[in-house]
Amino acid sequence: QQSAERCVSTLLDLIQTKVNYVVQEAIVVIKDIFRKYPNKYESVIATLCENLDSLDEPEARAAMIWIVGEYAERIDNADELLESFLEGFHDESTQVQLQLLTAIVKLFLKKPTETQELVQQVLSLATQDSDNPDLRDRGYIYWRLLSTDPVAAKEVVLAEKPLISEETDLIEPTLLDELICYIGTLASVYHKPPSAFVEGSRGVVHKSLPPRTDSGESPESPDTAPSGGPAADQPSVIPPQGDLLGDLLNLDLGPPVSGPPMATSAVQMGAVDLLGGGLDRLMGDESEGLRSDVGGSPAMGGGSGSFTPAPSTTAPANMGAPLGSGLGDLFDLTGGVGTLSGSYVAPKTVWLPAMKAKGLEISGTFSRQVGSISMDLVLTNKALQVMSDFAIQFNRNSFGLAPAAPLQVHAPLAPNQSVEISLPLNTVGSVMKMEPLNNLQVAVKNNIDVFYFSTLYPLHILFVEDGKMERQTFLATWKDIPNENETQFQIKDCSLSADAVSSKLQGSNIFTIAKRNVEGQDMLYQSLKLTNGIWVLAELRIQPSNPSFTLSLKCRAPEVSQYIYQAYETILKN
Repeated sequence: QQSAERCVSTLLDLIQTKVNYVVQEAIVVIKDIFRKYPNKYESVIATLCENLDSLDEPEARAAMIWIVGEYAERIDNADELLESFLEGFHDESTQVQLQLLTAIVKLFLKKPTETQELVQQVLSLATQDSDNPDLRDRGYIYWRLLSTDPVAAKEVVLAEKPLISEETDLIEPTLLDELICYIGTLASVYHKPPSAFVEGSRGVVHKSLPPRTDSGESPESPDTAPSGGPAADQPSVIPPQGDLLGDLLNLDLGPPVSGPPMATSAVQMGAVDLLGGGLDRLMGDESEGLRSDVGGSPAMGGGSGSFTPAPSTTAPANMGAPLGSGLGDLFDLTGGVGTLSGSYVAPKTVWLPAMKAKGLEISGTFSRQVGSISMDLVLTNKALQVMSDFAIQFNRNSFGLAPAAPLQVHAPLAPNQSVEISLPLNTVGSVMKMEPLNNLQVAVKNNIDVFYFSTLYPLHILFVEDGKMERQTFLATWKDIPNENETQFQIKDCSLSADAVSSKLQGSNIFTIAKRNVEGQDMLYQSLKLTNGIWVLAELRIQPSNPSFTLSLKCRAPEVSQYIYQAYETILKN
C-alpha cells in the first residue's frame, strides 16, 4: 500500500511510451491494482481509454473491458467503448467474451435507460449465436436475472466485493519473522511455530532477522533466545475464508473406523474423514507450547526474548499521574481477584432439527473444564429406524477447533431414544478465517446419511489458564499496542460488585491484575490469552450506582475485540 501510488505513477509513464506490449502489460497490472484499491486511482482511467485501439492481447483486452464495466458510471462514453469491442464479438477469445458480457450487464444496471439495446444485443450473441457452453450459461443466467428481478440482479452483479488482502497481513510481525526461519517445514505450512504443535519440543536458537520496515510496529528482537528457557508461544495466523462449500461436500461415505481410545490430547482421528483433507493429528496438542513462560510482550505472542515498549504512547485511561506517583503505583495494590467460580457453560440449544436430518436431532453446547474444551451433545432419534455408525468432522475454522477423539456412540440409537456425549476438542486443526469469526461448520454422519449444520461457539472456551500477565508487562504492553487498536463497549444491566465481577470472570480465565478506586469508580485491569497465543488486555470501569459497565479492550488483533466483549457480557449476565 505504501508503494501503490509510486507503482501507478510508474505504470502511467510506461503507458506513455506507447510501446504496444508494454502498454498491454501495464493495463493488466493496473486492473489488479484497481481490484486491490477500489475507488482510489480512477483518475488514470482517461489515460487508459486512449490506448484502446492498440490492445490486441486477450488478457489486456479483458482487463480494459473489466475496468470500463467496473467504472462505467464514471466514464461518459462507456457504452461506445464497449460497443466497439462488441463489433467483433465472435472473433474474440472466450476470456474477452465473458468479460464483455459481464461488463455490458454492469453498464446496463448502472445506466438502464441508455443501454437497453446494447444489453439485448450481447445477450443474444451469447445465448443464441455462441457454441461456447460457459458463455451461453452465463448469458442465460444474466437474462433470467434481468427479466425476472432487476433489483436482485443488481445486488448480485454489483455486490460489494471483499478487499483483497495477503495472509501475511494477519500474522504478527514477530511470528512472521520466526516462521521465515522454518521455511520448508510444517511450521511454514500451518503458520505456527514448532513449539505450538510438537509435544515436548525445545526452543531452537536462531539469529533474529532485522525488524520489518514495512510494519507499523517496531518491537526489538534479541539476537538469541535465553539459554535454557522454553520457547514462548506465538499467535497463529487466521487465513482468509476460502471455499467452504467444497470442503463440506468432499465426503467419504464409507463406514466409520473406530479408533482406539487415546490417553493424551495428541489423538489421531479414527473416524471417517467427513470433510475430506484427511489431516492426521500427528503433532500433538498445541497447548504444550502455550504452557511455556511468558517472554517479552505477550501481546506480541511471546517470542524468545524481551522487547522495548514504545515510550511515546500513553497508559490506559485513569492509570496515569492522578492515581499517585506514576505508572508504577498502579500495581502496588492488592485485592480484586476473587475465588475460582468455574467457567460459564451455556444451556444446550438445538443445532440440527430432526426435520432437517431425517429424524436425527442434535442439541448441544460448549464447555471448558480444567484446560479441556468439550462439545456436549445430545443425539435424539425421532425417526422410525435405528441409527448407528456415527461420525463427526469440523470444517476449517478461525481457531483450528477439531475433534480430539472419534464420536463414540456405544450402542445403536433406537427410535425415541437419546444419548448424551461429551466430545473432547483441541485447537490443532486447520485454520481459516470465518465470518463471523466464531462460526463452526459441522458434518455428522450416521447409517442413514450425512448432515450439516453450523453453530457459533462462545469465545471464552478458548481462554487459556495461563492468561494472567505480569503487572509490569501489562503496563508496557498496553503502552506498546497502538491506540487505534483500542475498542470501547458498554455492558448494560449488570449490578455486580467489582469483587463479584472479578471472581466470575476468573472462573472463565479472565484474570484481574489490579484494582483501583478512582473518584468512587472501581477500575479493574485484566488480561486473557486465546489458545492461538493472542493476548487481550482489558480495562473495566464499574460505578456502584450505575448498572452499566465500560469495557475498554486492547489487542494486536482487533478483529477479536467484538467477540471478547460478547464473552464478557455472556459471563457477567449468567
